[in-house]
Amino acid sequence: MKTSPKKVITLEAEINASVEKVWDYYTKPDHIVKWNNASDDWHTPRAENDLRTGGRFLSRMEARDGSSGFDFTGVYTDVKPLKQINYTLDDDRKVEVSFLSGGNVTPLRITFETEQTNPVEIQKEVWQSILNNFKTYVEKSVSKKCMHFEITIKASVEMVYKTMLEPTTYSEWTSEFNPSSHFSGSWEKGSKILFLGIDHNGTQGGMVSRIRENIPNKFVSIEHLGIVEDGKEIYSGQKVEGWAGARENYTFIDNVRDTLLEIDLDVDSDYKAYFAETWPKALDKLKSICET
Repeated sequence: MKTSPKKVITLEAEINASVEKVWDYYTKPDHIVKWNNASDDWHTPRAENDLRTGGRFLSRMEARDGSSGFDFTGVYTDVKPLKQINYTLDDDRKVEVSFLSGGNVTPLRITFETEQTNPVEIQKEVWQSILNNFKTYVEKSVSKKCMHFEITIKASVEMVYKTMLEPTTYSEWTSEFNPSSHFSGSWEKGSKILFLGIDHNGTQGGMVSRIRENIPNKFVSIEHLGIVEDGKEIYSGQKVEGWAGARENYTFIDNVRDTLLEIDLDVDSDYKAYFAETWPKALDKLKSICET
């Protein structure tokens, strides 16, 4: 059977960061697993990268609900540090990635050959979404810090998920952040939700957020949009800048006899020390509730 010729698609993104930072975040596995997904219901749990001409790479891409997954693999045909990466995928398609240094701004250009199974526009959308996700990840790191916490809880994944999100037990384990902690709204995907508590001035404060993704017993992603101050929702201004767009992700891993709970969050740099102290305490309290 004669196959139609491969189409060539070029995508671009202007990233507000140095070429050194962009290169580092694009090529190191510990960063790749953080940005390499087109939508929140997919992720890359594992990445390997032998970054040299002739070296191989692998990104394991999976649906968060466990329904499907595949290995994105290939071999590098040319690597010019801080300038260009060329590689051939294992299905023989060629890809070129160019890093165009411009001081504190780095234009990133990706040219790839399309495959024969999916519509070209769908392929373009997926690759562009991943590129956009990469841009967001890099730029966010300039003003926000990424933090990771995890804990193993001797309880079913269903119990851990339910305990984290139900109103009564949510207020109990999050009391380590604020004794009056509670939420208002829904945990459904796309819903607005407020995380609230009484601040040191005796007024209601907190965060205005939305649920980016909620796969029961698997994954919850929260995006913070603004703050609540004196009972009012605020979406702009200096106080909001450090939080707008920050994400807070909960990953639930079922180990049959116990549950590994992973927390990944973006925080305003000024709050890093605070969360380094309070998140472990909150997770210990959640563990105690689930195991009682």
